[in-house]
Amino acid sequence: MKVLMVCLGNICRSPLAEGIFRKQAQLRGLGWEVDSAGTGSWHVGEAPDPRSIQIARQQGLDISDQRARQIRLTDLSAFDYIFAMDRSNYRQILELANDHEQRSRVHLFLDYAGRDQESDVPDPYWNDNGFQEVYHMLDQASHQVIDRILDQSVSMTTDQGIADSVQ
Repeated sequence: MKVLMVCLGNICRSPLAEGIFRKQAQLRGLGWEVDSAGTGSWHVGEAPDPRSIQIARQQGLDISDQRARQIRLTDLSAFDYIFAMDRSNYRQILELANDHEQRSRVHLFLDYAGRDQESDVPDPYWNDNGFQEVYHMLDQASHQVIDRILDQSVSMTTDQGIADSVQ
């Protein structure tokens, strides 16, 4: 399974989401590939925001080796799931998509976690105190997203097994 987290500059939300999601997948014994990117190019090559690094470190997670990159058209085919942190980034990713198959891989992260009332992960860039809230929001949602992906995988495997036995 390949998962991509996307925010605006790839220095605040998506690096946290990448680190949290990767750790939670590893704790479950899942060998998933997790990456992050931004829709903008302002920070390409930079480490995550020091405040993201700090809040992650306080939670026992090191994201300091990550480097910002911009989402590429090839990502839309290379990743099974592409999670946008907010509606603006969601729309920008969909604009890159060439077909229904690519668009079907793109989701709002909190919506996919079942938190419809809060579809956007707030950008903490302008609010020092927002990093802790965003970390906990992403941490909780990551558990729910992994559960949903696993449930869908089991469902698809079961459906395929039924279809094979009917033939």
